[in-house]
Amino acid sequence: MTDTEPSYIDYETFLDPSFSPTTFANTLVLATNNPSDTPLDLSTPLSRVLFDVQEIDTHIHTLTTKSALPLLTHTQENDAAGQRIITEVEAQVGSLAEGYQRLEKEVIQRWEAAEEVRLATERLWQTVKIGRAVGRCLLLGRQLEVQMAEVTGSGATGAGKKDDHRAMMRAANTLLIVRQLFSASGTGEEGEFLDRINAVNTLKNDLLVPSERHIQSRAQQIVREFSMSSLSTNSAATTTVQQPSATSYAQSESTKSLATSALYVLYLLSPTAPSTDLSTFTPTILLTSLQTYLQTALTSSLASLIRALGTLPTLDRTLIEISARCQNIVALEALLASLPPPEHPLLSSPSTSSSTIPRTTSEPPDTPPSLLSPLLHSLDTPSLPSYFWRTLASALSPRISDLVSKGGVSARTLRSNRERVREAIRECVLRGSQLPTSSLRGVKGIAKGNWEREAAVMVGAVGGALGR
Repeated sequence: MTDTEPSYIDYETFLDPSFSPTTFANTLVLATNNPSDTPLDLSTPLSRVLFDVQEIDTHIHTLTTKSALPLLTHTQENDAAGQRIITEVEAQVGSLAEGYQRLEKEVIQRWEAAEEVRLATERLWQTVKIGRAVGRCLLLGRQLEVQMAEVTGSGATGAGKKDDHRAMMRAANTLLIVRQLFSASGTGEEGEFLDRINAVNTLKNDLLVPSERHIQSRAQQIVREFSMSSLSTNSAATTTVQQPSATSYAQSESTKSLATSALYVLYLLSPTAPSTDLSTFTPTILLTSLQTYLQTALTSSLASLIRALGTLPTLDRTLIEISARCQNIVALEALLASLPPPEHPLLSSPSTSSSTIPRTTSEPPDTPPSLLSPLLHSLDTPSLPSYFWRTLASALSPRISDLVSKGGVSARTLRSNRERVREAIRECVLRGSQLPTSSLRGVKGIAKGNWEREAAVMVGAVGGALGR
């Protein structure tokens, strides 16, 4: 309200932020009625409120009538200002739209075209990589096929039989290269997507797997047939001196060369894990083949010795055969000790410092100085002849006890000749623990061991059951 237009309405009350309609109505009713009256008169306060509303409506009508022209002018000015703003904004929006269209044409469309080219180039590059990897696989497959022809002796030159063991080594290295290619199957690596190529899968199933199986079987056969003993089973029964066999030096060297290739092939073909390095690598196939060789020698020696103790006339010949088997084991030990681990493409190379540190049998086979170390570690023995005689003695004692407990002529004959049997067994151990004469040439640093303890163990295994 203005000073020229007084009003009885208390606008301050209605404009107060804390105004409450219920409180105002209660105050108005109490002001127009006596609180002790039972019937309340609501007409008076209601008329008061209606008068106030009518007064406010009259006041609003008066103000709008007097100020109509200024209000219209103000509204017209605001509308004109809004129209000018809209015009300017529409011009700016049009400019931005034109700029966006030009940007889309010059940048976005070119980027889309460049993205298509990039995608096509990337796929072409992947195709080229796969093609190169497939080409390399096929080339290695062809190379392996030629090498397998040399291994089986079916090569065009006819030299396969003579170069058998060298061809096995070359084929094993080729298989390792292919295995390395297949193992590099991570994102961006050379062997990625090779398992999806039919030609590669056919190559793997028809050539690689059979070739690896054949080479491994051939190498294991060579190890099983390893023999370099210079003892002759045709010598006299009382002979204790080694008789030179018909095996020449050239044949001995050929046998060692063949066995060397077979041992290296079994070492290389032993499975490896992606996280395996030289310090944790264990040539399981090689160790299994060598342990099988030792177990076969032990089984054959035990069976033949038990039969010979039942029929003493064949004892001398049997003991010479057992000595020959042990000499083969001694020759195998000397050969393994002279062979360092070959270069393995799937394993890290040993450092110079670690390769010069000597290892004992109690140490783990980390960077072994020779192929003998992991075998001795797996058997928990200081030497292979000691392992042979001690294992044979432990298995022999209960068998002799069974033979003696059965009684009969064989048991009585065995007891009556126990001294001769003990001496023959002692001679067998000492004779069999020596390196074959055919292996002495070209072998350096071979020390003669003292095998009296092993001889005593064998004699004790027999004598304990026969009594004194």
